Formats: sequence, C-alpha cells, structure tokens
Amino acid sequence: MTDDNPLTRPGPAHPDITDPDIARLVATFYARAREDDVLGPIFNRAVHDWDEHIAQITDFWSSIMLRTGRYSGRPLNPHLRLPIKAEHFDRWLSLFEQTAAEIFTPEITHEFMIRARRIADNFELAIGSMRGEIRSPRHSR
Repeated sequence: MTDDNPLTRPGPAHPDITDPDIARLVATFYARAREDDVLGPIFNRAVHDWDEHIAQITDFWSSIMLRTGRYSGRPLNPHLRLPIKAEHFDRWLSLFEQTAAEIFTPEITHEFMIRARRIADNFELAIGSMRGEIRSPRHSR
C-alpha cells in the first residue's frame, strides 16, 4: 500500500520534478483555463496581471512539490470571494490532470494530483463553511 498523504513524506514529491517543468505545467494549464468555458469567466474576472499570477502560482507549486519555500502567501483568501461552485473544482482538477499527464510521467502526475485534490477539497470545504454549507471532501480519499 502506498502512502498518499504527502504530509507524511518529507522532501520533494518526486526526484524527477524540476522547477522548469513546474513552470511549464502552470503556464500551459492557465493558458487553457483562461479559454475554458467553465473556468475562463472566473479566472479572467479575478486575475488582472497574468504574468504576476503565473509567477506566484509557479512559486506555490514549487513550494508544494519541491519544498522550496518560495511561496509564502495565503492561497485560500482570494478564492473565498469568487463565485466558485463544485463544477469549477471538478473542471479545475480535470484540466489540471490532463495538462500534467501531457507533461509528466504517470507517477509524477499522480504526485501532483494527490496534492491538487487535497487543495481542491480544502478550498471547497472552506468556501462551503464561509457560506454556511455543510460539505464533505469529494476529491481526496
């Protein structure tokens, strides 16, 4: 049985992940998300400086996957103000996984998706709590 809890495994998520690969994933994903029928309207209203956003999210994923510590923000806060629903999380995960699978091996894609699903669940639960809704995790198991 594999340990799918990244919190119990210190160090980089996988030895073959590099910062340039993470930057490519983030740039490719957001280029697609901006054009996506479900995600595009949300992202395009919320993000005013795409270069800054992509740099910030690249640092976020570098911190998550490589433990670089480059990201020190609070990623949940900006999302609390957005009109995000379950279908947005589902589409985000689907498009993110599709993009990761095109760039990485299945093993590395799996490492990204473990974390992406946990992030999606944490955000979705926090948004639901703020709205007075009782929700349970839907993506990570």
